[in-house]
Amino acid sequence: MTATPRLGAVPSRTNLPAPLRVRSARRGDAAALAALSRPFVRSGALRERSLSLYASDATDFLVVEAHGGTLDGCLGLRVHPADPARGRGPTGVLYNFCVSPRRQGCGVGAQLLRAALAQATAQSLCALFTATTGGGDLFIRFGFAPASAGLAPAAWANSLDPHRNSRVLARML
Repeated sequence: MTATPRLGAVPSRTNLPAPLRVRSARRGDAAALAALSRPFVRSGALRERSLSLYASDATDFLVVEAHGGTLDGCLGLRVHPADPARGRGPTGVLYNFCVSPRRQGCGVGAQLLRAALAQATAQSLCALFTATTGGGDLFIRFGFAPASAGLAPAAWANSLDPHRNSRVLARML
């Protein structure tokens, strides 16, 4: 006699999706970072970056890599040094956050954001900032709140394009 699965039963371990592997990007990932970001640039959600910029900034990125080696998601974390004149310790800025359309809703973004928060905490950052042209729902679920660009690192805040109507979000750590 075979058992009939109950509604709401926990699936067996073999039916669960493979855990997501987040890793630091390497310079050799530059082309894949650019390819993953391209549809978001076309839609206006991300600013365009050159391939050479992805290569030079590759170490800023955390990525989720699919089994075939393609990237399913990426998130940049740029560390800004302490600003003693403003009485502030080191802070971070999250940028170029994107998840492949085929993997959206599968936890890739949440896993990347969780890894970035862990990395920021390990680096003793005081706060994280980001700018979004979207709703920012995932950031809000992770404790980010609307903030003034004046609270963010000046170099980053001054680089924001006012024509994009981005909302600045922050999370104190």
